[in-house]
Amino acid sequence: MALTPKSPPGTLPANSKDAAAQETFLREVDDALREDQLRSLLTTRGWPIIALVVGGLLGLGGWLWYSDHVASVRDQQSETFVTALDALESNRTQTAKTAMDPLIKNGNPGYRAAVQITEAGIAQQAGKDADAAKMFAAVAADPALPGPYRDLATLREISANFDKLSPQTVIDRLKPLAVPGKPWFGSASELTALAYLKQGKTEAAGALLAGIAKDKTVPDTLRRRTRQLAGQFGADAVDNPAAVAGGNEGQ
Repeated sequence: MALTPKSPPGTLPANSKDAAAQETFLREVDDALREDQLRSLLTTRGWPIIALVVGGLLGLGGWLWYSDHVASVRDQQSETFVTALDALESNRTQTAKTAMDPLIKNGNPGYRAAVQITEAGIAQQAGKDADAAKMFAAVAADPALPGPYRDLATLREISANFDKLSPQTVIDRLKPLAVPGKPWFGSASELTALAYLKQGKTEAAGALLAGIAKDKTVPDTLRRRTRQLAGQFGADAVDNPAAVAGGNEGQ
């Protein structure tokens, strides 16, 4: 039997060497081709690519800076407003107003509205109802301010001017607010009910007061007050008579 000669240890057959050499050659050609393509790309489109990358980095940096700046300003405005409220609680009205002035000029819409409403409330507490009503009206008429603040300002304006307004004017202006589910439903509905009473419409007033008393989203103090008033006009303002009776017995 003829024996096939073995290759010396550590060597590859001739065909294996050729394959390895061919693979190395092809890899070198591929690398050279890629390098040439990259060089050609940078030569023809280098500046647009560099500009795009740099622009992207600058845009990202600017966005990060702006986000941090907005958060910092918001925190500073919040601290300023809290400081002003603390001054009000301590009866340092002038200090509070001085602290709030920058928020009117530079604060975001929410803080501007809150400050204007607060200052109008200060005027009302000082007995300046006419001035306060004008200040509330200014907030209510400003489309740049958030809706809930404008609605609150409308409510406060009408409250300050209630005796000077006709009942129908009160009813018409508060109609959009005296709707279940609205933020100021309870207070708006109570003023509307008082306007109905001025018109002699006790049934409409009683029904509205009963609706307030049954609405569990309304503050308890307002619900108790309107429940008593509704009962005086023959309106059923009690969802659970047994619970109310039990609560009365415990008082």
